[in-house]
Amino acid sequence: MGAPREHFSSKLGFILAAAGSAVGIGNIVGFPVNAAKNGGGAFLLMYAIFVFAICLPVMMAEMSVGRKTAKNPVGAYGALAGQNSKWRLAGLLSIITPFMIAVFYTVLTIWIFIYLVMTVAGQLDYLASADGFSEIINSPWLFASMVAVGGVVAFILKAGVKQGIERAAKIMMPALFVMLILLVIFVLTLDNAMAGLQFYLVPDLDKITPSVISGALSQAFFSLSLGMGILITYGSYISNKTDIEESAKLVAITDTSVAFIAGLMILPAIFSFNPEVNTEELSDSSVSMIFVFLPKIFLALQASVGYFLASAIASVFFLLVFFAAITSLVSIIEVPVSYLIDEKGHDRKKALATIFIWGGLLAVLSTLSFGMVDWLTSLTSYGSGTKSLFDVIYDMFYDTILPLNGLLICLFVSFRWKKHNLNAELSEGNPSYGKSFLAKYVDFSLGTFIPFILAAIFINTVAKIYFGYDVFS
Repeated sequence: MGAPREHFSSKLGFILAAAGSAVGIGNIVGFPVNAAKNGGGAFLLMYAIFVFAICLPVMMAEMSVGRKTAKNPVGAYGALAGQNSKWRLAGLLSIITPFMIAVFYTVLTIWIFIYLVMTVAGQLDYLASADGFSEIINSPWLFASMVAVGGVVAFILKAGVKQGIERAAKIMMPALFVMLILLVIFVLTLDNAMAGLQFYLVPDLDKITPSVISGALSQAFFSLSLGMGILITYGSYISNKTDIEESAKLVAITDTSVAFIAGLMILPAIFSFNPEVNTEELSDSSVSMIFVFLPKIFLALQASVGYFLASAIASVFFLLVFFAAITSLVSIIEVPVSYLIDEKGHDRKKALATIFIWGGLLAVLSTLSFGMVDWLTSLTSYGSGTKSLFDVIYDMFYDTILPLNGLLICLFVSFRWKKHNLNAELSEGNPSYGKSFLAKYVDFSLGTFIPFILAAIFINTVAKIYFGYDVFS
């Protein structure tokens, strides 16, 4: 027999860890960017609706499957459908997906780490320069930074669920909230910040178009770590006394709050930096926003607060984003680690070594694909043009496969595991669950319109990325 399965020590620990997995770069910067490009308040309104109407039932389904089986996604699908069932392939896809997402997320995290170190060292002017970002992504310091980031993640994961993942979440998540609130307070004191606030908070319902609706739903789904196997894995670490419905609500509220508050920071800062900003011209890439646009905003602050304080504010921001990236990276990597422990009989140390060796190799190759190695930089072509290895991994595993994984979990719990079993599991820790409106809504939605919507997102994503055609435009 293997060692007893670890569990989170408390409901708070689980909620902070699950929220930490969801709160990442997409919340801090991706959400404000999408809000800016998609109607501000109109996007915010649609996002909030989709979080609770679409994403909450999927979250509850993933957590329930994980807790019922106390296994990783492959083991969970196998336990509920049979060890020889083809549904195990869906579980395997939920292992491969986070492993590959960890590859490109590692690259982003090492960039953030370098920016954090350089802002602390007083190099904000260089980061805001025209050549700063392009030189950094081709710098040999990337690989030293990769070792540092890998060391932080390995230290957390090696300590296990309680002493590693949960303890880190209990430190990093409150610190993240405090830093975010302090930055918001500061930004709202800047000139013209209120114009950005008005754009963000006052919805113009005329701007709710099919494209905005699709963007809001995709952002909500991706933001909450759905389809990555994370919530199945984390669900396997909670006890039967945990109320999944309540926990899922709190995770959704926490994640949405961070995204909302980040918008209160980013958009007023944009309008303060450039009162005549045309939001349609903002980059649709959160990467460009973090590493190109925001350093210029922070540097511009020196006119009013001085270079030292401007650098200090930038340092707090990059520390905030680094914490968000680390909590997400830890949860992403835990999924394949859990798989190796459960299915292959590895101890945690061996599982981590295996994932870090192969994941590290791919991360190095992805890092080299920004100009240092030509064939990795121009690996293939599809859709809008030439794609690097990094682009291929991002397009395939983050944009394309996540909604497919979400579709599969909905179909599985509704038509293979069956809804009455899902409801029975959700009633554990909450005996009155079946009497609530939410119970009836989850029971209905998971087997009807939610799979249809996720299928539509998947089809549109494939059409848009690989063939350059947007179904919803």
